[in-house]
Amino acid sequence: MDFLLSEEQRAVQKMAFDFAQNEITPYAREHDEQGTINWDALKKMAPLGLMGGPIPEEYGGAGFDYVSFGLVCEEIERAETAFRVIQSVHVGLNSLTLLQWGSEEQKQKYLIPQARGEKLATFGLTEPGAGSDAGNVSTTARKDGDFYILNGSKLWISLADVADHFLVFASLDRSKKHHGMAAFILERGMEGLTTGTIHGKLGVRAGNTGEIVMQDVRVPKANMVGEEGEGFSIAMSALDWGRFTVATGAVGLAQACLDASVKYANERNAFGRPIGKFQLVQQMISKMVAGIETSRLLCYRVGWMKNYGMKTTRETSLAKWHACNVAFESANDAIEVHGAYGYSSEYPVERYMRNSRGAVIYEGTREIHTVMQGEYALGYRQDKPYRCPPPPAVGYERKDMYDATSALHYPFAMPSGDNR
Repeated sequence: MDFLLSEEQRAVQKMAFDFAQNEITPYAREHDEQGTINWDALKKMAPLGLMGGPIPEEYGGAGFDYVSFGLVCEEIERAETAFRVIQSVHVGLNSLTLLQWGSEEQKQKYLIPQARGEKLATFGLTEPGAGSDAGNVSTTARKDGDFYILNGSKLWISLADVADHFLVFASLDRSKKHHGMAAFILERGMEGLTTGTIHGKLGVRAGNTGEIVMQDVRVPKANMVGEEGEGFSIAMSALDWGRFTVATGAVGLAQACLDASVKYANERNAFGRPIGKFQLVQQMISKMVAGIETSRLLCYRVGWMKNYGMKTTRETSLAKWHACNVAFESANDAIEVHGAYGYSSEYPVERYMRNSRGAVIYEGTREIHTVMQGEYALGYRQDKPYRCPPPPAVGYERKDMYDATSALHYPFAMPSGDNR
Protein backbone atom coordinates (compact mmCIF):
# COMPACT_ATOMS: atom_id res chain seq x y z
CA MET A 1 0.00 0.00 0.00
CA ASP A 2 1.66 3.19 -1.23
CA PHE A 3 0.47 6.51 0.17
CA LEU A 4 3.02 8.63 -1.69
CA LEU A 5 1.80 11.00 -4.38
CA SER A 6 3.53 10.68 -7.72
CA GLU A 7 5.58 13.52 -9.17
CA GLU A 8 2.75 14.22 -11.62
CA GLN A 9 0.17 14.37 -8.82
CA ARG A 10 2.34 16.71 -6.77
CA ALA A 11 2.82 18.95 -9.80
CA VAL A 12 -0.95 19.19 -10.28
CA GLN A 13 -1.41 19.88 -6.57
CA LYS A 14 1.14 22.70 -6.62
CA MET A 15 -0.34 24.19 -9.76
CA ALA A 16 -3.81 24.25 -8.19
CA PHE A 17 -2.47 25.65 -4.92
CA ASP A 18 -0.51 28.43 -6.64
CA PHE A 19 -3.47 29.39 -8.81
CA ALA A 20 -5.91 29.40 -5.90
CA GLN A 21 -3.68 31.42 -3.59
CA ASN A 22 -2.72 33.96 -6.26
CA GLU A 23 -5.96 34.36 -8.21
CA ILE A 24 -8.76 33.45 -5.80
CA THR A 25 -7.80 34.04 -2.16
CA PRO A 26 -6.91 37.76 -2.46
CA TYR A 27 -10.36 38.55 -3.87
CA ALA A 28 -12.51 36.00 -2.04
CA ARG A 29 -13.83 38.35 0.65
CA GLU A 30 -14.72 41.05 -1.89
CA HIS A 31 -16.72 38.73 -4.13
CA ASP A 32 -18.40 37.03 -1.17
CA GLU A 33 -19.58 40.37 0.19
CA GLN A 34 -20.77 41.55 -3.22
CA GLY A 35 -22.30 38.23 -4.20
CA THR A 36 -20.45 38.20 -7.52
CA ILE A 37 -18.49 35.65 -9.52
CA ASN A 38 -14.79 36.32 -9.96
CA TRP A 39 -14.87 36.08 -13.74
CA ASP A 40 -11.24 37.17 -14.10
CA ALA A 41 -10.05 34.12 -12.16
CA LEU A 42 -12.56 31.84 -13.86
CA LYS A 43 -11.22 32.78 -17.29
CA LYS A 44 -7.71 31.82 -16.19
CA MET A 45 -8.72 28.29 -15.20
CA ALA A 46 -9.09 26.85 -18.69
CA PRO A 47 -5.47 27.33 -19.84
CA LEU A 48 -4.36 25.40 -16.74
CA GLY A 49 -6.69 22.50 -17.54
CA LEU A 50 -8.94 23.24 -14.56
CA MET A 51 -12.17 23.26 -16.57
CA GLY A 52 -11.68 19.70 -17.75
CA GLY A 53 -8.99 18.23 -15.51
CA PRO A 54 -9.86 14.50 -15.62
CA ILE A 55 -11.35 14.60 -19.13
CA PRO A 56 -9.05 12.84 -21.66
CA GLU A 57 -7.00 15.08 -23.90
CA GLU A 58 -8.81 13.76 -26.97
CA TYR A 59 -11.96 15.43 -25.64
CA GLY A 60 -10.29 18.72 -24.71
CA GLY A 61 -9.31 17.93 -21.12
CA ALA A 62 -6.02 17.74 -19.29
CA GLY A 63 -6.10 13.98 -18.65
CA PHE A 64 -5.58 14.19 -14.87
CA ASP A 65 -5.99 10.97 -12.93
CA TYR A 66 -8.73 11.06 -10.29
CA VAL A 67 -6.46 11.46 -7.29
CA SER A 68 -5.05 14.54 -8.99
CA PHE A 69 -8.59 15.77 -9.65
CA GLY A 70 -9.34 15.39 -5.94
CA LEU A 71 -6.22 17.36 -5.08
CA VAL A 72 -7.39 20.15 -7.39
CA CYS A 73 -10.76 20.30 -5.63
CA GLU A 74 -9.06 20.36 -2.23
CA GLU A 75 -6.74 23.24 -3.08
CA ILE A 76 -9.47 25.21 -4.86
CA GLU A 77 -11.88 25.06 -1.92
CA ARG A 78 -9.08 25.82 0.47
CA ALA A 79 -9.28 29.25 -1.17
CA GLU A 80 -13.01 29.63 -1.93
CA THR A 81 -15.93 27.22 -2.06
CA ALA A 82 -17.60 28.87 -5.06
CA PHE A 83 -14.74 27.78 -7.31
CA ARG A 84 -14.89 24.19 -6.08
CA VAL A 85 -18.57 24.23 -7.01
CA ILE A 86 -17.44 24.75 -10.61
CA GLN A 87 -15.33 21.60 -10.32
CA SER A 88 -18.33 19.74 -8.91
CA VAL A 89 -20.99 20.88 -11.34
CA HIS A 90 -19.24 21.77 -14.59
CA VAL A 91 -16.61 19.03 -14.45
CA GLY A 92 -18.01 16.34 -12.15
CA LEU A 93 -21.78 16.24 -12.54
CA ASN A 94 -21.90 17.28 -16.19
CA SER A 95 -18.68 16.67 -18.13
CA LEU A 96 -17.65 13.39 -16.48
CA THR A 97 -21.22 12.14 -16.88
CA LEU A 98 -21.09 12.89 -20.60
CA LEU A 99 -17.75 11.09 -20.78
CA GLN A 100 -19.30 8.07 -19.09
CA TRP A 101 -22.72 7.98 -20.72
CA GLY A 102 -22.72 10.32 -23.73
CA SER A 103 -22.64 9.33 -27.38
CA GLU A 104 -19.63 10.20 -29.50
CA GLU A 105 -21.66 12.91 -31.19
CA GLN A 106 -22.56 14.42 -27.82
CA LYS A 107 -18.94 14.32 -26.69
CA GLN A 108 -17.81 16.14 -29.82
CA LYS A 109 -20.56 18.75 -29.63
CA TYR A 110 -20.77 19.40 -25.89
CA LEU A 111 -17.97 17.75 -23.94
CA ILE A 112 -15.03 19.16 -25.90
CA PRO A 113 -16.00 22.85 -25.60
CA GLN A 114 -16.80 22.31 -21.91
CA ALA A 115 -13.45 20.70 -21.16
CA ARG A 116 -11.68 23.51 -23.02
CA GLY A 117 -13.54 26.09 -20.94
CA GLU A 118 -15.32 27.55 -23.96
CA LYS A 119 -18.75 26.66 -22.55
CA LEU A 120 -19.97 26.46 -18.95
CA ALA A 121 -22.20 23.55 -17.95
CA THR A 122 -24.52 22.63 -15.11
CA PHE A 123 -26.69 19.77 -13.82
CA GLY A 124 -30.41 19.91 -13.12
CA LEU A 125 -31.94 17.22 -10.92
CA THR A 126 -33.28 18.91 -7.76
CA GLU A 127 -36.82 20.31 -7.83
CA PRO A 128 -39.05 22.06 -5.29
CA GLY A 129 -40.60 18.67 -4.46
CA ALA A 130 -37.73 16.35 -5.36
CA GLY A 131 -34.51 16.65 -3.41
CA SER A 132 -33.55 13.54 -1.48
CA ASP A 133 -36.47 11.82 -3.24
CA ALA A 134 -34.73 12.13 -6.59
CA GLY A 135 -36.91 9.57 -8.31
CA ASN A 136 -39.98 11.75 -7.78
CA VAL A 137 -39.16 14.43 -10.36
CA SER A 138 -42.21 16.23 -11.71
CA THR A 139 -40.48 17.59 -14.82
CA THR A 140 -41.97 15.71 -17.76
CA ALA A 141 -40.73 14.74 -21.20
CA ARG A 142 -43.22 13.85 -23.95
CA LYS A 143 -42.05 12.30 -27.20
CA ASP A 144 -43.05 14.18 -30.34
CA GLY A 145 -41.49 12.68 -33.46
CA ASP A 146 -37.75 13.30 -33.38
CA PHE A 147 -38.10 15.61 -30.38
CA TYR A 148 -39.04 15.50 -26.71
CA ILE A 149 -41.15 18.27 -25.18
CA LEU A 150 -39.95 19.16 -21.68
CA ASN A 151 -42.02 20.95 -19.05
CA GLY A 152 -41.11 21.61 -15.43
CA SER A 153 -38.62 23.41 -13.22
CA LYS A 154 -35.40 22.76 -11.33
CA LEU A 155 -34.36 24.58 -8.17
CA TRP A 156 -31.13 25.14 -6.22
CA ILE A 157 -29.10 24.60 -9.37
CA SER A 158 -25.50 25.82 -9.21
CA LEU A 159 -24.50 27.98 -12.20
CA ALA A 160 -28.13 27.96 -13.41
CA ASP A 161 -28.18 31.59 -14.53
CA VAL A 162 -24.72 31.60 -16.15
CA ALA A 163 -24.35 28.15 -17.74
CA ASP A 164 -24.45 27.49 -21.48
CA HIS A 165 -25.30 23.78 -21.31
CA PHE A 166 -27.74 21.99 -19.00
CA LEU A 167 -27.94 18.27 -18.21
CA VAL A 168 -31.49 17.87 -16.90
CA PHE A 169 -33.65 14.94 -15.84
CA ALA A 170 -37.29 14.42 -16.67
CA SER A 171 -39.93 11.72 -16.34
CA LEU A 172 -41.32 9.99 -19.40
CA ASP A 173 -43.84 8.12 -17.24
CA ARG A 174 -44.33 9.27 -13.64
CA SER A 175 -46.18 6.06 -12.74
CA LYS A 176 -42.84 4.23 -13.19
CA LYS A 177 -41.07 6.68 -10.83
CA HIS A 178 -37.28 6.35 -11.19
CA HIS A 179 -37.64 3.67 -13.87
CA GLY A 180 -39.36 6.20 -16.12
CA MET A 181 -36.67 8.89 -16.09
CA ALA A 182 -34.44 10.13 -18.90
CA ALA A 183 -31.54 12.61 -19.19
CA PHE A 184 -31.34 15.42 -21.73
CA ILE A 185 -28.82 18.06 -22.82
CA LEU A 186 -30.31 21.53 -23.18
CA GLU A 187 -28.67 24.68 -24.49
CA ARG A 188 -29.20 28.26 -23.41
CA GLY A 189 -31.28 29.98 -26.05
CA MET A 190 -33.67 27.09 -26.62
CA GLU A 191 -37.21 28.43 -26.89
CA GLY A 192 -39.09 28.04 -23.62
CA LEU A 193 -35.95 27.68 -21.48
CA THR A 194 -35.47 30.40 -18.86
CA THR A 195 -33.28 30.70 -15.78
CA GLY A 196 -33.10 32.86 -12.67
CA THR A 197 -30.87 33.56 -9.67
CA ILE A 198 -31.67 32.86 -6.01
CA HIS A 199 -30.69 35.74 -3.73
CA GLY A 200 -30.18 35.79 0.02
CA LYS A 201 -28.12 32.61 0.42
CA LEU A 202 -26.32 31.93 3.68
CA GLY A 203 -23.13 30.82 1.94
CA VAL A 204 -21.37 30.31 -1.40
CA ARG A 205 -22.32 33.89 -2.19
CA ALA A 206 -19.49 34.27 -4.70
CA GLY A 207 -21.17 31.69 -6.95
CA ASN A 208 -24.44 31.53 -8.83
CA THR A 209 -27.36 29.39 -7.63
CA GLY A 210 -30.74 29.52 -9.29
CA GLU A 211 -33.63 27.88 -11.08
CA ILE A 212 -34.25 26.41 -14.51
CA VAL A 213 -37.76 26.68 -15.98
CA MET A 214 -38.84 24.67 -19.03
CA GLN A 215 -42.05 25.51 -20.86
CA ASP A 216 -42.60 23.30 -23.91
CA VAL A 217 -38.89 23.13 -24.64
CA ARG A 218 -38.31 21.08 -27.81
CA VAL A 219 -35.22 18.93 -27.34
CA PRO A 220 -33.86 16.86 -30.26
CA LYS A 221 -33.83 13.11 -29.73
CA ALA A 222 -30.05 13.26 -30.33
CA ASN A 223 -29.78 15.22 -27.06
CA MET A 224 -31.00 12.35 -24.92
CA VAL A 225 -28.11 10.95 -22.88
CA GLY A 226 -28.35 7.17 -22.66
CA GLU A 227 -31.68 5.50 -23.28
CA GLU A 228 -35.24 6.00 -22.10
CA GLY A 229 -35.50 4.74 -18.53
CA GLU A 230 -31.77 5.15 -17.81
CA GLY A 231 -32.10 8.65 -16.39
CA PHE A 232 -32.07 7.65 -12.74
CA SER A 233 -28.99 5.44 -13.17
CA ILE A 234 -27.25 8.28 -14.98
CA ALA A 235 -28.17 10.74 -12.22
CA MET A 236 -26.92 8.42 -9.48
CA SER A 237 -23.63 7.75 -11.26
CA ALA A 238 -23.23 11.51 -11.74
CA LEU A 239 -23.66 11.98 -8.01
CA ASP A 240 -20.73 9.61 -7.45
CA TRP A 241 -18.61 12.19 -9.30
CA GLY A 242 -20.20 15.17 -7.59
CA ARG A 243 -19.88 13.71 -4.10
CA PHE A 244 -16.22 12.97 -4.69
CA THR A 245 -15.55 16.61 -5.54
CA VAL A 246 -17.60 17.84 -2.57
CA ALA A 247 -15.73 15.51 -0.23
CA THR A 248 -12.28 16.50 -1.45
CA GLY A 249 -13.30 20.14 -1.41
CA ALA A 250 -14.46 19.77 2.18
CA VAL A 251 -10.96 18.56 3.08
CA GLY A 252 -9.62 21.80 1.64
CA LEU A 253 -12.11 23.90 3.59
CA ALA A 254 -11.23 22.10 6.82
CA GLN A 255 -7.55 22.66 6.02
CA ALA A 256 -8.25 26.37 5.57
CA CYS A 257 -9.91 26.42 8.99
CA LEU A 258 -6.85 24.75 10.49
CA ASP A 259 -4.47 27.14 8.70
CA ALA A 260 -6.34 30.19 9.98
CA SER A 261 -6.69 28.82 13.51
CA VAL A 262 -3.00 27.90 13.87
CA LYS A 263 -1.96 31.33 12.62
CA TYR A 264 -4.32 33.15 14.98
CA ALA A 265 -3.53 30.93 17.98
CA ASN A 266 0.18 31.67 17.60
CA GLU A 267 -0.35 35.43 17.24
CA ARG A 268 -3.08 36.16 19.80
CA ASN A 269 -1.87 36.50 23.39
CA ALA A 270 -3.92 36.11 26.57
CA PHE A 271 -2.69 35.98 30.14
CA GLY A 272 0.83 36.64 28.94
CA ARG A 273 1.19 33.84 26.37
CA PRO A 274 -0.14 32.74 22.95
CA ILE A 275 -3.60 31.21 23.21
CA GLY A 276 -2.20 28.18 21.39
CA LYS A 277 -0.50 27.27 24.67
CA PHE A 278 -3.88 26.62 26.30
CA GLN A 279 -5.02 23.01 26.22
CA LEU A 280 -8.63 23.70 25.23
CA VAL A 281 -7.41 25.55 22.14
CA GLN A 282 -5.04 22.68 21.41
CA GLN A 283 -8.00 20.30 21.74
CA MET A 284 -9.88 22.12 18.98
CA ILE A 285 -6.79 22.25 16.79
CA SER A 286 -6.10 18.53 17.25
CA LYS A 287 -9.71 17.68 16.46
CA MET A 288 -9.32 19.50 13.14
CA VAL A 289 -6.12 17.60 12.38
CA ALA A 290 -7.72 14.22 13.05
CA GLY A 291 -10.75 15.04 10.94
CA ILE A 292 -8.69 16.33 8.04
CA GLU A 293 -6.39 13.33 7.97
CA THR A 294 -9.19 10.74 8.10
CA SER A 295 -11.20 12.62 5.48
CA ARG A 296 -8.21 12.93 3.19
CA LEU A 297 -7.51 9.19 3.38
CA LEU A 298 -11.14 8.35 2.56
CA CYS A 299 -10.98 10.69 -0.43
CA TYR A 300 -7.67 9.30 -1.68
CA ARG A 301 -9.14 5.81 -1.56
CA VAL A 302 -12.07 6.89 -3.74
CA GLY A 303 -9.69 8.54 -6.21
CA TRP A 304 -7.57 5.38 -6.32
CA MET A 305 -10.64 3.25 -6.99
CA LYS A 306 -11.83 5.55 -9.74
CA ASN A 307 -8.38 5.34 -11.32
CA TYR A 308 -9.05 1.65 -11.87
CA GLY A 309 -12.61 2.07 -13.13
CA MET A 310 -14.31 0.71 -10.02
CA LYS A 311 -17.74 1.69 -8.82
CA THR A 312 -17.47 3.87 -5.71
CA THR A 313 -21.02 4.62 -4.54
CA ARG A 314 -20.49 3.31 -1.02
CA GLU A 315 -16.99 4.73 -0.62
CA THR A 316 -17.91 8.12 -2.07
CA SER A 317 -20.93 8.39 0.21
CA LEU A 318 -18.78 7.68 3.26
CA ALA A 319 -16.11 10.18 2.22
CA LYS A 320 -18.67 12.89 1.49
CA TRP A 321 -20.58 12.33 4.73
CA HIS A 322 -17.47 12.30 6.91
CA ALA A 323 -15.52 15.11 5.22
CA CYS A 324 -18.46 17.53 5.12
CA ASN A 325 -19.17 16.97 8.80
CA VAL A 326 -15.49 17.55 9.54
CA ALA A 327 -15.46 20.80 7.54
CA PHE A 328 -18.56 22.09 9.34
CA GLU A 329 -17.20 21.20 12.77
CA SER A 330 -13.78 22.62 11.92
CA ALA A 331 -15.33 25.91 10.85
CA ASN A 332 -17.33 26.08 14.05
CA ASP A 333 -14.21 25.43 16.14
CA ALA A 334 -12.22 27.93 14.09
CA ILE A 335 -14.69 30.64 15.04
CA GLU A 336 -14.32 29.58 18.68
CA VAL A 337 -10.52 29.86 18.43
CA HIS A 338 -10.85 33.35 16.96
CA GLY A 339 -13.32 34.47 19.63
CA ALA A 340 -15.19 37.67 18.80
CA TYR A 341 -13.04 38.20 15.69
CA GLY A 342 -14.34 34.90 14.32
CA TYR A 343 -17.79 36.46 14.19
CA SER A 344 -16.54 39.22 11.89
CA SER A 345 -15.76 39.21 8.17
CA GLU A 346 -12.39 40.71 9.09
CA TYR A 347 -11.23 37.10 9.33
CA PRO A 348 -12.16 34.39 6.82
CA VAL A 349 -13.48 31.82 9.28
CA GLU A 350 -17.01 33.25 9.34
CA ARG A 351 -17.13 32.73 5.55
CA TYR A 352 -15.81 29.20 6.01
CA MET A 353 -18.62 28.54 8.48
CA ARG A 354 -21.31 29.79 6.09
CA ASN A 355 -19.83 27.92 3.13
CA SER A 356 -19.40 24.66 5.04
CA ARG A 357 -23.09 24.43 5.92
CA GLY A 358 -24.31 23.95 2.36
CA ALA A 359 -22.20 20.88 1.67
CA VAL A 360 -23.86 19.06 4.56
CA ILE A 361 -27.10 19.38 2.57
CA TYR A 362 -26.35 19.20 -1.14
CA GLU A 363 -25.19 16.09 -3.02
CA GLY A 364 -27.13 14.03 -0.49
CA THR A 365 -27.88 15.26 3.03
CA ARG A 366 -25.91 13.80 5.91
CA GLU A 367 -29.12 12.03 6.95
CA ILE A 368 -29.31 10.30 3.56
CA HIS A 369 -25.66 9.22 3.80
CA THR A 370 -26.18 8.00 7.36
CA VAL A 371 -29.00 5.77 6.14
CA MET A 372 -26.95 4.60 3.15
CA GLN A 373 -24.02 3.52 5.29
CA GLY A 374 -26.28 1.76 7.76
CA GLU A 375 -28.05 -0.10 4.97
CA TYR A 376 -24.75 -1.15 3.40
CA ALA A 377 -23.46 -2.47 6.73
CA LEU A 378 -26.70 -4.33 7.47
CA GLY A 379 -26.86 -5.86 4.01
CA TYR A 380 -30.06 -4.03 3.03
CA ARG A 381 -28.42 -2.11 0.20
CA GLN A 382 -26.44 -3.62 -2.66
CA ASP A 383 -25.13 -1.71 -5.64
CA LYS A 384 -26.31 -2.84 -9.03
CA PRO A 385 -23.75 -2.88 -11.83
CA TYR A 386 -23.87 0.05 -14.21
CA ARG A 387 -21.62 1.38 -16.89
CA CYS A 388 -18.47 2.17 -14.93
CA PRO A 389 -16.34 5.22 -15.64
CA PRO A 390 -13.25 4.75 -17.77
CA PRO A 391 -9.91 4.81 -15.95
CA PRO A 392 -7.48 7.58 -16.96
CA ALA A 393 -5.87 7.08 -20.34
CA VAL A 394 -2.33 6.54 -19.06
CA GLY A 395 -1.01 4.23 -16.35
CA TYR A 396 -4.18 2.47 -15.23
CA GLU A 397 -6.17 -0.55 -16.35
CA ARG A 398 -9.65 -1.50 -15.22
CA LYS A 399 -9.79 -3.89 -12.26
CA ASP A 400 -12.62 -6.24 -11.45
CA MET A 401 -14.73 -3.90 -9.35
CA TYR A 402 -16.37 -6.55 -7.19
CA ASP A 403 -13.21 -8.44 -6.26
CA ALA A 404 -11.29 -5.23 -5.62
CA THR A 405 -13.92 -3.40 -3.61
CA SER A 406 -14.85 -6.39 -1.48
CA ALA A 407 -11.19 -6.86 -0.61
CA LEU A 408 -11.11 -3.27 0.66
CA HIS A 409 -13.91 -3.91 3.13
CA TYR A 410 -13.60 -7.56 4.11
CA PRO A 411 -10.00 -8.81 3.89
CA PHE A 412 -10.76 -11.77 6.17
CA ALA A 413 -13.70 -14.15 6.08
CA MET A 414 -15.94 -13.95 9.13
CA PRO A 415 -16.18 -17.26 11.07
CA SER A 416 -19.54 -18.96 11.07
CA GLY A 417 -21.67 -19.50 14.13
CA ASP A 418 -22.19 -17.38 17.21
CA ASN A 419 -19.59 -14.58 17.21
CA ARG A 420 -20.49 -12.93 20.48
